[in-house]
Amino acid sequence: MYPELMVIPMREELTRAGIQEARTADEVDAALARPGTTLVVVNSICGCAAGKARPGIRLALANTPNPPEHKITVFAGQDREATERARGYFEGQAPSSPSVALMRDGKLVYFMPRAVIEQSTAQDIAGELLRAFDAFCAKATA
Repeated sequence: MYPELMVIPMREELTRAGIQEARTADEVDAALARPGTTLVVVNSICGCAAGKARPGIRLALANTPNPPEHKITVFAGQDREATERARGYFEGQAPSSPSVALMRDGKLVYFMPRAVIEQSTAQDIAGELLRAFDAFCAKATA
């Protein structure tokens, strides 16, 4: 674990974008028990989180007409219990930090692992997330 003072700016980069921190397993369970769509970000201290994942996520959220109804983040290596609990919801996916999941009613509908993040730019990540938001978060029209 890194000193908390060191990771505060990495946490705040997402919380300033309206993503709520889940620091315990109970907070993860409560967040994912809510109906609707939930973005789950597994944050990390690594370079690809700093230069690609967090900027791409912020860019997508700032530009989507179809945002997830709820947004949470866990911090791998810092909030271990919360991270393990969140990963338990990512059925069929290997642990990955950073990563981005989109849940609907507590079920995984979209997952972006570290391998994709590492090979992408922040703009690529934003574009992919915008497509996922359009596919899974758009409100049905009458």
